[in-house]
Amino acid sequence: MKERKYYLDNIRWITLCFVILYHVFYIFNSSGVISNIGVTGIKELDSICVFIYPWIMCLLFVVSGVATKYSLNNKTNKEFIKDRTKRILVPSVIGIFAYGWISGWTTNYYGDIFAGNGEMIPAPVKYIIYSLIGTGPLWYAHVLFVASLLIVLITKIDKKQKIDKLFNKINLPILFLLFLIVWGSSFILNTPVVTVYRWGIYLLMFILGYYVFSNDKIIKSIEKISIPLGIITFIVGIVFTIMNYGANFGSNEFLTNIFTNIYIWLVILSAFGVGKKFLDFDNKFTKYMNKNNFCFYVLHYTIQIIIAFVLVEYIKLPYFILNYIILLIGTIIVLPIITEILKRIPIINKLLLGINKRM
Repeated sequence: MKERKYYLDNIRWITLCFVILYHVFYIFNSSGVISNIGVTGIKELDSICVFIYPWIMCLLFVVSGVATKYSLNNKTNKEFIKDRTKRILVPSVIGIFAYGWISGWTTNYYGDIFAGNGEMIPAPVKYIIYSLIGTGPLWYAHVLFVASLLIVLITKIDKKQKIDKLFNKINLPILFLLFLIVWGSSFILNTPVVTVYRWGIYLLMFILGYYVFSNDKIIKSIEKISIPLGIITFIVGIVFTIMNYGANFGSNEFLTNIFTNIYIWLVILSAFGVGKKFLDFDNKFTKYMNKNNFCFYVLHYTIQIIIAFVLVEYIKLPYFILNYIILLIGTIIVLPIITEILKRIPIINKLLLGINKRM
C-alpha cells in the first residue's frame, strides 16, 4: 500500500476553508450574483469573491480526481461505486429534503418565487419546491458522483491503460498549455438555469486530477518551481481581482473569459506545487479537518444562511461589516458543534453525513 499523501488531504481541507470564507461574502454580495439572502452588503468586499470563486471548486474536483485514483487502486469497481453511493450520493440527495428547504425558504422570503400566489399552494408542494431550489453546495456531490461513474467507465474501456501512458508523457511546457483545454471546457455542458452545474470544466478537472495530478513525476516537477510559481500566481490573482472589480463573478461571461481560466489553472498548479513542498505532514488538527471535510462541506452553508438571516432580520447591527465578522466567527463555532452532534446520532449520521462507522 502506498504511503498516504498528506499534502493532498491538506489541500482539500484548506480549499474547504476557502469555500466557507467565500460563502460569507457571497451571501451579502452586491455584484448581481443571486444568493439566498436578499440583502446586499459592502461592494468592495465582493472582491474577495472575485479572487476566490473561479478556482475553489475546480481545485476540489482535481483533488477528488487524485483521491479517486488511489481509491480505485485499493477497491474493485463495484466496491468503489457502492462506497461512493453511501458516502456521497445518499447524503447529497437526502440533504436536499432534510435541510435544503431552508435555503429555498429564505430565497422565497426575499424574492417571492410564487409571484404573490403562495397562499394558494399547499404546504407539501411548497416544501418540495423549497427543497429543490435549495440544493446549495450539494451540487458538488452530485457532479462528483457522476464523475466517479464516468472514470469507472473510462478505465473499464481502457483496459490496457493507454490513457495513463499518454498522460505520463506530459512535461512542464505541455502541463502549462493544458489551460487551453481548461478554457475550452468552460464553454460546454453549462446548465442554463442552475448555473453551478458546470459539467464540462468540472468533469475535466476530475479527469485531470485522476490522470495528471496523481502522477508523482509531474508533481515533483511542479514542486521544483512552486515558490516562483506561487508568487506569480498571487500577483496574477491580485491583478485579476482589480481588473474584475464589481464584475458578476457567477456569470457565464466572467467564467468563460480566457484570463479567468489562466488564473484557475495557475492556482491549481501552484496549489499542488506548494502543497507538496510545504504541506506534506499531518497532526491532530489536520487529521480532524480531513476526517470531517465532507461533513463540514454539506452542512456549512445552511448554518451560514440561518446565522445571516437572524443577523439581518432580527439583530440588525449598526455597522454592516459586523455581519461579515459575526457570520464567519459563528460558522467557525457552530459548524463543528452541529457536526459532532449529528455524527453521534445513529442512522442520521449515515443518511446526512455518509458516515458508515463511528468517526
